[in-house]
Amino acid sequence: MKLILTESVHSLGNIGEIVDVSNGYGRNFLMLTKKAIPATPGNMKMLQGKLKQQLALEAKTVEQTSELAKILEEVSLTAVVQVGEEDRMFGSVTQQHIADLLKEKGYEIDRRKIRIDEPIKALGIYTIPIALHARVEANVKLWVVKE
Repeated sequence: MKLILTESVHSLGNIGEIVDVSNGYGRNFLMLTKKAIPATPGNMKMLQGKLKQQLALEAKTVEQTSELAKILEEVSLTAVVQVGEEDRMFGSVTQQHIADLLKEKGYEIDRRKIRIDEPIKALGIYTIPIALHARVEANVKLWVVKE
């Protein structure tokens, strides 16, 4: 039985793939749970239309995030921190701290999109990568200075 997957099914395939499965598995599980539809010419045409819409939406999203990335590339953030003897920082600059600095500048960026491996614990200039989309990344300059 040939079916078109409407959901990703582990060890079988991803959304939109045409799979060949046994009749019982197809009727009693995949079609019953709406994880697949029969691979008829009408359903194939409908699937192609949906894929075109998804690709167009994806292209629009990538374009918008690319524009935001260009704007963010020009942003420079300054984190003012307290230091002790020998310019050792009290605490560190974290993803949340960077997200708050961006929010002050008017950019709502989720802290989980900010990619730093470890919190910043030293004064200096850093380039902070921000994953805006799976294919779009922006780099923001961060100046960590003492109070």
